[in-house]
Amino acid sequence: MTQTTTDVDTLAINTIRFLAVDMVERAKSGHPGAPMGQAALGYLLFTRHLRHDPTDPGWPDRDRFVLSCGHASALLYTLLHLSGYDLPMEELQRFRQLGSRTAGHPESHLTPGVETTTGPLGQGLGNAVGMAIAQRMAAATFNVDDYPVVDHRIWALASDGDLMEGVASEACSLAGHHRLGRLNVFYDDNRISIDGPTSLTFTEDVGRRFEAYGWQVLRVADGNDLAALDEATRMAAAEEGRPTLVVVRTHIGYGSPGKQDTAAAHGAPLGPEEVAATRRALGWPEEAFHVPEETREVFAAARQRGRRTHTEWRELFERYAAEHPGPAADFRARLEGRLPDGWEAGLPRFSPDDGPLATRKASGAVIAGIAPRLPWLAGGSADLAGSNNTYQKGAGDFSPGNPGAPNIHFGVREHAMGAVLNGMALTRMQIPYGGTFLIFSDYMRPSVRLAALMGLPVLYIFTHDSIFLGEDGPTHQPVSQLMGLRAIPNLTVIRPGDANETVEGWRLALANRTGPTALVLTRQKLPILAETAARAATGVPRGGYVLADAEGGEPEALLIATGSEVPLALAAREKLAGEGVPVRVVSLPCWEVFGAQNREYRDSVLPPGVRKRLAVEAGSPLGWERWVGDAGDVLGVERFGASAPYQDLATEYGFTVDNVVRRLRALLG
Repeated sequence: MTQTTTDVDTLAINTIRFLAVDMVERAKSGHPGAPMGQAALGYLLFTRHLRHDPTDPGWPDRDRFVLSCGHASALLYTLLHLSGYDLPMEELQRFRQLGSRTAGHPESHLTPGVETTTGPLGQGLGNAVGMAIAQRMAAATFNVDDYPVVDHRIWALASDGDLMEGVASEACSLAGHHRLGRLNVFYDDNRISIDGPTSLTFTEDVGRRFEAYGWQVLRVADGNDLAALDEATRMAAAEEGRPTLVVVRTHIGYGSPGKQDTAAAHGAPLGPEEVAATRRALGWPEEAFHVPEETREVFAAARQRGRRTHTEWRELFERYAAEHPGPAADFRARLEGRLPDGWEAGLPRFSPDDGPLATRKASGAVIAGIAPRLPWLAGGSADLAGSNNTYQKGAGDFSPGNPGAPNIHFGVREHAMGAVLNGMALTRMQIPYGGTFLIFSDYMRPSVRLAALMGLPVLYIFTHDSIFLGEDGPTHQPVSQLMGLRAIPNLTVIRPGDANETVEGWRLALANRTGPTALVLTRQKLPILAETAARAATGVPRGGYVLADAEGGEPEALLIATGSEVPLALAAREKLAGEGVPVRVVSLPCWEVFGAQNREYRDSVLPPGVRKRLAVEAGSPLGWERWVGDAGDVLGVERFGASAPYQDLATEYGFTVDNVVRRLRALLG
């Protein structure tokens, strides 16, 4: 059989459909229905509207395309392959196989041209909002005179499932508030979810909801109508004063006689018989992975246009750099992840005379000191700036009227904040940070996990880190959250023991360009320790260190602590020394970094021969067995907290000098 259509557009669109079908069929798993329905829109965007250069996927001023409905990954891989990205046909044929660059859901660190890792629905929309915020900030910072060096748009494709998720509602509400006109979202309104028609659970008027958010809303009645799609896309691009949602009525599994418009087309191969029937229905050859030469030609022409646009931008930037060398150097430094010379001069120094001081307050002092020297530090908190100490005083609030200001008010939207921070980090134009109480890290955990998966240098400021936040009670007192964060691969978790360790924690976080970092900070005041003033600068960068050694010889036991329990461990050591028991105190603010040290260093801090070890941390004891071993013990919290002044809670939960001494003496027998 040969193809029956001679229309180049239809030919190219059907090429996209059947490459997706063949990928899923060969893999024997995947989602063919959405790509079949979305093929016309994807074709239009990648060949006529998207500013991109497949020969340089990292071109800074490219348009960003975010496939929020990551289950439709076969669509994106097909478009990237046809456009000329480094994704050969062999990779399409290895869809969902071990070691391929075509994973089941798109992964930004794996596949050229994939802007962000998506799959958990709604996350991509939050990322797109973050990209739009970053674009606006960067444009306000760098664009001067006749040099629009930051001039790109963000295009996203979302499904019914994306718009059911709360993170999408949070993020899109924020986008409307900030009137992010460079953000354009296509809503694939195919009215089918895994369980059946969306009418089972989803009957709202999505367009009116977005109008209430402050978005422009356009509608395309037929997702195969290229003229209507083209007109809507142009209208979206022309609207600079608000984001745009284009509601596109599509048909899942388009062209499949037996499965179009059914849930059966969503998440499983069509099957050999239905694939054959679909080929007949659309007049397509029986050959799998067939790409007509006409399709190659239309994508090649689009690739050439993209290359010319990129070249024009490069020439523009070179003229910009000649006239504005300082901003151009700043621009390049951001892309390369190089911090400006002298930024560390803004780090505060603390002595015992400056205390006591909550580590959240010390963190705020760090921000105040480094922000003037690190102008791409941008972020805020989820309506807790005063409590998290995240606000850059005097720098202004990000808003439509002040687009270059670094302070972002996220509102009570922890989940959206996490997704937005990821989108900002992906652009490399800002060092994004976000703050909330540690207990509410649960609300944003999916975004934190994706930041770790993508290796994004996002910084989280989690305050009120234990039951010792006190009177707010167990609803606000984290018990399991610290260990939950430590369980996420590639997330660096730092719980400093005083102001000096907090400073060094910030230094470590800003040096970490391979993944996110969580600073876990106290509400209550802590003494500023003479021991950290002497040792934190060399100890914290290694994750753990000897804070105070045994007096008069080798230690009989080790006290290991983090955060607010470090001063407690020091006080217990002093009492034990008075009783003739030599004890070493180890501060272990960052498990991940300490665990990455060589064995020689780890053994020098935690000598294998000293098996009597007591860990002290006001959180779940789960995981501490790694450091205390089978002969050790953990003083932790294994039940919920209570509403009371934190001093009373310390007594109730056993975080007292006498109890630490008693527990260690019990270990020693």
